[in-house]
Amino acid sequence: MIAIKDNIAQVELQITAACQQAHRKPDEVTLLAVSKTKPIEMLEQAYQAGQRHFGESYVQEAVDKIIALQGNPDITWHFIGPIQTNKTKLIASHFSWVHSIDRIKVAKRLNEHRSNQDTPLNICLQVNISGEISKSGVLPHELPALLEFIETCEHLCLRGLMAIPEKNASQASFMQMQQLFLALKVQYPTMDTLSMGMSDDLQLAINAGSTLVRIGSAIFGARG
Repeated sequence: MIAIKDNIAQVELQITAACQQAHRKPDEVTLLAVSKTKPIEMLEQAYQAGQRHFGESYVQEAVDKIIALQGNPDITWHFIGPIQTNKTKLIASHFSWVHSIDRIKVAKRLNEHRSNQDTPLNICLQVNISGEISKSGVLPHELPALLEFIETCEHLCLRGLMAIPEKNASQASFMQMQQLFLALKVQYPTMDTLSMGMSDDLQLAINAGSTLVRIGSAIFGARG
């Protein structure tokens, strides 16, 4: 049996060590447990170990989990996968955060579907910082138009940026995201989140100011 409690403790130690190396405070970094494809029993174990932020990428699977675990209202659900426009209603209705907005059409639909909720939907804009053709995300020079539209969306709250730098990316790619984030924070005061960093590049991300790291296999084991 995977010792999820021990795994979470180990990841938290890694975050603390990375923060110390970067001369940052560990409480500046939120651990998002990427629970996509994992059974509810594993999520329950993580919850019992104190984990409260969970990230999902597959809408229907996620909704089933959210409904099954609705007795734990202090769980915060984050949608981190590519967004199909025909899934925006489910996403807007069930999640507190969406990290993967990269086009106006998706933002428009999420805003419309969130209108019957009590609170705005927290969003991050996904940036394709490495310029990879196969990867989702808005290119940096395309951000102004998307940001201008987001400002008109009363049911969305702009919280920050998300990125998945290319495999084996250098520190420079992460620092480029940090510079972009810091520049935009001046103009958009609600921005406080830089969602960046996974198991293999945790240190690089935290060095570059990441405030939220997305960790899956180090907590739940490799995908089945």
